[in-house]
Amino acid sequence: MALEHNSSTHPLLPPTTEDQRFDWLRLLRSRRVGISTFYRLMGEHGLAATALEHLPEIAQAAGVEGYEICPEPVIHNELKAAKAAGAVLICRGDSNYPKALLDLEDAPPLLWAIGDTGILNRPQIALVGARNASSLGGRMARALSAGLAEAGFVITSGMARGVDTVAHLAALETGTVAVLGGGVDILYPTENTKLGEDIVAKGGARISEQAMGLQPQARHFPARNRIISGLSQAVVVVEAAARSGSLITARTALDQGREVMAVPGHPFDARASGCNMLLRDGARLVRNADDVVEALAPMAEEAHATSPELPLAAPPPPRSLAETAKLHQSILDRLGPSPIGEDQLIRDLGASSKIVSPALTELELDGRINRQSGGLISRVS
Repeated sequence: MALEHNSSTHPLLPPTTEDQRFDWLRLLRSRRVGISTFYRLMGEHGLAATALEHLPEIAQAAGVEGYEICPEPVIHNELKAAKAAGAVLICRGDSNYPKALLDLEDAPPLLWAIGDTGILNRPQIALVGARNASSLGGRMARALSAGLAEAGFVITSGMARGVDTVAHLAALETGTVAVLGGGVDILYPTENTKLGEDIVAKGGARISEQAMGLQPQARHFPARNRIISGLSQAVVVVEAAARSGSLITARTALDQGREVMAVPGHPFDARASGCNMLLRDGARLVRNADDVVEALAPMAEEAHATSPELPLAAPPPPRSLAETAKLHQSILDRLGPSPIGEDQLIRDLGASSKIVSPALTELELDGRINRQSGGLISRVS
């Protein structure tokens, strides 16, 4: 039960000193202080230090006996753990706080981040889906992620098994954001340890509102999902069962006014039932990255007109059917059963990666080329 008190009278101002940042963290980590209570306390008292002074009496008035605020050593330990992990604390109102989250009623007051925090204010698309994704679902997630990354979007997901993992991997070179359900220093699941490290090493970021060192628990994931959708202009669901975390993310996205899109699946495949339900209820159908880019173009232009400081993702250059067929054939002519690197292929073709990469995605979906680890590509014989 949250602690109740009077309505807001002070505007929320970001902390400007280390002591104030300490107090923000201590207030949010105190027992029974959730996000809405944090904002109400800050609105009533203006400073976190003042709110902390009044917290025991507020708790007593609410019928909570023997209330104690979060001990200072707990916060010192969290800050120490953050320094060891290379994490930075982003407070609401800071210049690097994600602007996309500001319109959420339950926007996290604090975020821990490891990596390039500048990526948090680039245009983002969330790709989510089944942890037990099918082979076709994995291929679709990879193709969408690569195509949207080439179009200028940051790919945001939850670093879970299945679709999340594939989405992050396909966007490593262009930038991807992983929103974690536990502490930002806890790489979960363990098989994604290298992925979590690579996300940061390649210029992306891992973020979390949870305390440093906190192991993820099931109850944390719905809250994590609201950040994934809140950061993004749209949520694209690749595969999802009728009851799944991906559908929670989609419903949250709708509540937040974000676009929801879904990849259709076979009616007999349980992993596609959630996507088909979303489509039945009005979600936009997605066949490829171009469908997503085209759907978001009017929204992006409107947002850029009202907030020109926000970057505008560029759609891939259009190609005629004849140009597409010619490019596909040129690629296939240079490929054989022995894999070669994508960068080498692009150099051989003498074309831009923004032109070649979407064509490779199309050929992969057609089953005419195979992608292997390390960025290697071969032709299907």
